[in-house]
Amino acid sequence: MQSEQEEFPSKKETEIIEKTQPEPKKRSKVFLIILIIMVLAGAWFGITKYNHAKHHEETDDAQIEADIIPVIPRVSGYVKEVRVKDNQQVHKGDTLLIIDDRDYKIALMQAEAALATAKSNVAASRANTAAARSGIATSKQGVNTIDAQIAAAQVNVTRATQDFNRYQNLIQDHSITQQQFEQAQAAKELAERQLEILQQQKKQASTQTGVVASQSNATAQSIEVAESIVKQREVEVEDAKLKLSYTVLTAPESGKVSRVNVQEGQLLQAGQSTFNIVHSNDLWVVANFKETQYRKMAIGQKVIVHADAFPNHDFDAVLSSFSPATGAKFSLLPPDNASGNFVKVVQRLPVKIEFTDKSDTLLNRLRPGMNVDVDVHLN
Repeated sequence: MQSEQEEFPSKKETEIIEKTQPEPKKRSKVFLIILIIMVLAGAWFGITKYNHAKHHEETDDAQIEADIIPVIPRVSGYVKEVRVKDNQQVHKGDTLLIIDDRDYKIALMQAEAALATAKSNVAASRANTAAARSGIATSKQGVNTIDAQIAAAQVNVTRATQDFNRYQNLIQDHSITQQQFEQAQAAKELAERQLEILQQQKKQASTQTGVVASQSNATAQSIEVAESIVKQREVEVEDAKLKLSYTVLTAPESGKVSRVNVQEGQLLQAGQSTFNIVHSNDLWVVANFKETQYRKMAIGQKVIVHADAFPNHDFDAVLSSFSPATGAKFSLLPPDNASGNFVKVVQRLPVKIEFTDKSDTLLNRLRPGMNVDVDVHLN
């Protein structure tokens, strides 16, 4: 009986035990509300991002670009004067550098002197040709004179021959003296000799005429040679003038000068890079999109650009063109999947984006090389 009383506690002990046990905690409604809000916010964020991704393509791999024009001398020489400083605004045609031009002025004077000599040679060749042509005319006149003399000599030969024949008949009849016959015979032989002399003179005159004509032709050809030399000397003069003009370096376009590393007295070589002009009036963006983003993109789509320098400002732009190859193909060591172990890497395609709102004041504060975020609105 006593053991059964020990197994079951008394009423007083039961009350003591109930008081010592903690009461069950009530579940907090605040935690449940916060959990529901977080779930709804996460769902809203996910749905928003999903809808945005369906109609937009974004990348932060983008930079501002502009035309950077190098200033390169075309002739060698010592720098005489530097007329620009770092970050100076210049306009097209402004003088940037002046190279010592004394050597080039001397070269120009030498070329002009050679041109004058060549022109003098042309004048001399023309004078010689004119003299040779007048010699041809004189030779022809001499030939004509000899022809007239030959005709007269032939008449004398005919008359002397006739007289000789008559005297020969008369001498047989003893109608004339032997002296008269010998005189007629001598006159006939003299006339024949004079005719032969004139014929020889005609041959010599004709030969001389041919020689003079050949000399005239040679002189005429020398005129062409002299004139070609004149043209060559004129080219040399123009080349000297051109090189002299290259001693003054002017701005090819308007923009800002960057990093002028040229000092007066410095020797510049032709083709040596001096400094650059950043043509900042025409800016654009080059964004490198993944090839997986390329499918829905097209030329003419609207683009919103956010620059890191002005994160809260929207720059309006438009997708202008796509690069003909990925950026890796233009690298120093382009990838070659045919050699080595192939590892597929997502490639990026450069895309040119042009600003449309040229009146945006902040656009003038952008500089080439600045990082931007690009958001393309897909159609």
